[in-house]
Amino acid sequence: MLVPTIEFSDERLANGLRLIVAEDHLAPVAAVNIWYAVGSKHEEPGKTGFAHLFEHVMFQGSAHVSKAEHIGLIQSVGGTMNGTTWLDRTNYFETVPSHQLELALWLEADRMGTLLDALSQENLDNQREVVKNEKRWSYDNRPYGSWWEHMLAGLFPPEHPYHHTTIGSMADLDAASLEDVRAFFRMHYAPNNAVISVVGDVERAQVRRWVDRYFGGIPGNPGLPARIDGGDLPPTLGLERREVVADRVPHARIYWGFRAPLFGDPRLDALDLAGQILAGGKGSRLHRRLVREERIALDVALSSAGCVLGSSVTAGWATARPGVDLAVLERAYWDELDRLATSAPTADELDRARALTEADELGALQRVEERADRLSMYATLFDDPDLVNRMLPRYLSVTAEQIRDVCRDVFRADNRLVMTFQPLDQAAADAEAAA
Repeated sequence: MLVPTIEFSDERLANGLRLIVAEDHLAPVAAVNIWYAVGSKHEEPGKTGFAHLFEHVMFQGSAHVSKAEHIGLIQSVGGTMNGTTWLDRTNYFETVPSHQLELALWLEADRMGTLLDALSQENLDNQREVVKNEKRWSYDNRPYGSWWEHMLAGLFPPEHPYHHTTIGSMADLDAASLEDVRAFFRMHYAPNNAVISVVGDVERAQVRRWVDRYFGGIPGNPGLPARIDGGDLPPTLGLERREVVADRVPHARIYWGFRAPLFGDPRLDALDLAGQILAGGKGSRLHRRLVREERIALDVALSSAGCVLGSSVTAGWATARPGVDLAVLERAYWDELDRLATSAPTADELDRARALTEADELGALQRVEERADRLSMYATLFDDPDLVNRMLPRYLSVTAEQIRDVCRDVFRADNRLVMTFQPLDQAAADAEAAA
């Protein structure tokens, strides 16, 4: 199969900013994507949620841009923009008509260089409340919303940087002072801690001139924090952990979590294809058996979240049909994982998993914003932006035996967190019966 190749330039400014440019003149649009190598793993105890809080603060204005004007300017020229925070990074991105590229670059440079000029107690208090409301909406008051918090806490010990989620705790957000937030920005939001990728209908030389003009005068931080490592985290939990969560949920749901190979490890590629075989759509093993044939589950899922410190996370769930014995559901789900860990998938299953993965990858890489994000990601996490051209061939070269072997290593009884969400009335009835 002919896999498309993305041609790009890769250079650094004198202040350490890494610039990647990929020209694509098919459509008159351009994507700007900047990754800062700071995520929730960089937060100190008692100061969780700072990375995500800053994602919001970065839209509250800078020396030459008023509060919320960044959003308004991009939208006024027909563009889109946003930002996201994860365990390992924070990123910001715009997609604009290509003749508006200079505006997007100037806006990103202005907040990188002068955000503290506009940061006030009022802005901090306002965005603190926004983040707290997001936590209530997305985690605390949403059915099953706390599952990821429980998952990370169960798979990583308290001292590990992945033990807490990016949203942080209410107490830590309340305690965040203006000087705390200023110090966090000064430490991490520096050009030598960032990668900016520009993809689309652009000219490399012109992009370089604009980036030099707007970013070149921003000083780097010679005191960037040392690279964080994952410590001596064992590849498996070493035991089975179980947890029951009584919550306001409509149906009982069982979650499974596992420590998995690190992002970048070819074994995680094989585990991604295993996720397609087990839960990738209606033709997958778990859906076919649990949802269609035995009718004991309403839905099923299984996928991996690639991480770079100590372990990635492979997690999935099955939502029980009303009246189904949860022990029966758990056995059936585990039986399918165990079966793939002992017997390689069939040739048809492997072909289907490759085809689904190929469609996902090619569909994503058609979009300039996705190419920009991946170039920044691979440069930030692996110092290797050319992985954007090698990941699909890696997926397509995975063998059935590699899938079996990684499932054998990951889907083990001594490496699983089993977490059951139960409706409050059912949990109360179970407690009364056990009394």
